[in-house]
Amino acid sequence: MAGTVERGAGGFVVDARLLAEAFRVSEDAVRALMREGRITSRCEAGEGRDAGRWRLTFFHAGRACRITVDAEGRVLGRATLPAGDRG
Repeated sequence: MAGTVERGAGGFVVDARLLAEAFRVSEDAVRALMREGRITSRCEAGEGRDAGRWRLTFFHAGRACRITVDAEGRVLGRATLPAGDRG
């Protein structure tokens, strides 16, 4: 699987390749879309049996890219799905 996720003190840093694949745009476009606020995100910490895992969800153009990672930032799963209008 292309791309990585790193966890730091300020949160997670997701390699643009992961989002470029999911949204079918270039890596440069991902960076520009994020700066413009046209790719948005949400980070959810797991609870109970999912403690130690995080769900990172990115939204763009009616699609969502959901990446599940562990405490070290290892990608455990990834899915791209319709997300409807979040405008």
